Amino acid sequence: MPAAVIPLAAAILAVALAFATGFDQRWTLPPELDARFYGFFLDRYPLFAIAIVYGVACLGLRIVRPGPAGWPRRLVGGAVALALFLAVCLYPTFGGVTLRLAFASGGTAFLTQQAMPAAYALGSALAALVFAAALGVGALLIGNRTAQRPRRWLRALGEALVRTLALWFALAVLGLAHAAGFGIWPRRSMTAGDALLALALAGIAFLPHLACTGLTTRRDRSRRFHAAA
Repeated sequence: MPAAVIPLAAAILAVALAFATGFDQRWTLPPELDARFYGFFLDRYPLFAIAIVYGVACLGLRIVRPGPAGWPRRLVGGAVALALFLAVCLYPTFGGVTLRLAFASGGTAFLTQQAMPAAYALGSALAALVFAAALGVGALLIGNRTAQRPRRWLRALGEALVRTLALWFALAVLGLAHAAGFGIWPRRSMTAGDALLALALAGIAFLPHLACTGLTTRRDRSRRFHAAA
């Protein structure tokens, strides 16, 4: 299996585990975790939990993947990167600043007489910017990307823009879960239909970002090979 597929595989596994174990809000969790995890944003955007798993797996893959940075840099930088990413997605409660910014901006656009599709597009775009920025800063902290020559910075910025657009698409698709017929998880366990729909939406959502990541990974490997030669 190509390494670039691992984040999507992790997201799919998370859905499968939630369905197989019957995980829902009735499970007993530590009070602090219960108070911070369950709530409005999880009810409204339940599949954002899949996006969090996907993002954690992306950063984890950067930590373990061979690269120019040594293990101390990757481990320390990776720990900081994961903490930052989880903070923007889960602090102070589920959704973090990512979903709060999206909800506030989209809601404001709607209240100012913008069409619902435009408001939704704005909200999901801002969420994607925060999400992508956390992943991008995390990649810099881990430091396993091949150094870019000055003339290649424009290409690197273009790649970052494409990945951000791919994440915009992903978060927009996942945000349509209820409109697509997803149930009321985690208030009750996922049904087989819920799980299949979540798996389908995850595949559709992250396929563009997966393709972008795969192309970038192959290019980095080619550069390292030529540099070593």
